Parts: sequence; structure tokens; C-alpha cells
Amino acid sequence: GYDQLDIFDHVVMGFPIEGRDGRYGAKMPILEALMTLSYAAALTSTIGLGTEVLVLPQRQPVLLAKQVSTLDTLSGGRVRLGVGIGWQPSEFEALSENFRTRGKRTDEAIELLRACWRDEQIDHNGKYYTSVAMGMEPKPPQGGHLPIWIGGGSEAAFQRVGKYGDGWLSSQVRDADDAKRAMDAIKAAASAAGRDPETLGWQGQIAPPPRPGDTEAKMYYADLDRVAKRVADLKGMGFGWAAVNATAVFQSGARSIEAMIEALGNMHDRLRSEVGR
Repeated sequence: GYDQLDIFDHVVMGFPIEGRDGRYGAKMPILEALMTLSYAAALTSTIGLGTEVLVLPQRQPVLLAKQVSTLDTLSGGRVRLGVGIGWQPSEFEALSENFRTRGKRTDEAIELLRACWRDEQIDHNGKYYTSVAMGMEPKPPQGGHLPIWIGGGSEAAFQRVGKYGDGWLSSQVRDADDAKRAMDAIKAAASAAGRDPETLGWQGQIAPPPRPGDTEAKMYYADLDRVAKRVADLKGMGFGWAAVNATAVFQSGARSIEAMIEALGNMHDRLRSEVGR
């Protein structure tokens, strides 16, 4: 009964050596996002398929455009691409990508993705990427309108959502004032770019994955009353989507496939009763 299945993205995770952010464990098992979604596409018929978020500047955008277009084709137009700029310098280093230019490359990559999905002949001459008289077929069923939602909580991210995105993927907002500040900044950026801010979508993550050693956060999803209140609060802030983090559900005690299905089913029923469809 869920509307959307989003997969998060890390190719490699760094061990916590000196000078490195070790917010998540290096041995955390992570399946590759697009391969996993392709498998899910073959086993489903209605649920939306996407990423929250794919680290866009770690990936070659023309190849990514082909992969996403293929996924959209095979799933019958069910793809929503969620992207972000990433936070882990060691991962960029392992993939031979420049961490310092990731924001600018993300902006240009989004433009190139759109061109690949939209244009019969792809001509792009940018600072970081070049395609001259190239074709990419088949186009995705959603064409150049395949939705790209953008994550991030910085001012630069808000500008990026307003200028390029179809929606904002919020990883965490503290309260209504925090949400309003972000949404106002995004809407202003959309208006400045000549776009209609009323067309933007808003998704809030109920709670992020707990960091190592945070016992209280690990038990968050075990309290359905707490989760339901948070979703009601997100709706009141103006969010149209609320994201359940299945990794955190696993950490809260659902340690088997059967237990995960039961926990997610119970949560789905409770949240639908709280906020409707």
C-alpha cells in the first residue's frame, strides 16, 4: 500500500580513520540503488521507484541518464530520481571524482540529464560535461518531465531545488519555523528562475537513520504513536509526502523479512488513519 519505494545510495563507506567523518559504519551493507530498483521493477506493477538520494556528482551523467531511462522504460514510467551532492570526501576519492566541485557539477548534470531524456539530438557544451550531436533512445516514457527531486538542507540546496527540481526531499526539519524558512527560500528561488513554485512537491523524512551508539534513535520507529504524531506535524508544515526509513525500522527491532513486513504494514495502516491518502 505504500506509494513509493526509494533506495539510498553509497558505493563505498569509509572506515573512521583520523580526520574522517564516520557517521555510519564502513561495514554497513548497502545494495547498489539502480540495480536494486530494477529488480523491484520486475516484481511490482504500481509502486513508484526512486532514490533518496543518489549522489549525482559521483556518477557520469550520460551513463546515469541511460540507466534511469531504461528503468523508467522497464517499469512503465514509474521512476522519480532523487539526487543530492553527497557528504563523504573519501567516497569521491575512491571513485576518482572531485569533491570540491560537486555542487556545480550537480547543477550541470541535471541539465544534461534532462537533455538526454528530452532531445532527439543531444548537444551540451558545459564546463564539466560535453556531448556533441549524440542520440539516446529509447526515451523514458516520462520524457524530459521525468521527475527529479533534490535533497539537502543548505542554502545552496534550496537554490538548486527552486531552479532545477520538481520537489524537495527533506532529510530532517526541526519544527514548523524551520520548514517554512526552507520552503520560502525554495519558492523564492523557483520564482527567480521563472518557475511556478506551486508545482513543487515536498517530502519529509520522519526520522533519519540513527548513528552508531544512539540507542534512543534506534527505538524511534518502535513507538507508532510518536511516528504518527511526527507525520501529522509534517503534514501541518506543508509536506505532501512522508518517508519511512526502513533501515531504522530494522534497527528498532524488526530483524527478519517477516518482521519487517509486519512492522511496515502496521505503520502504513496507522499513518493512513492519521493523515489519510
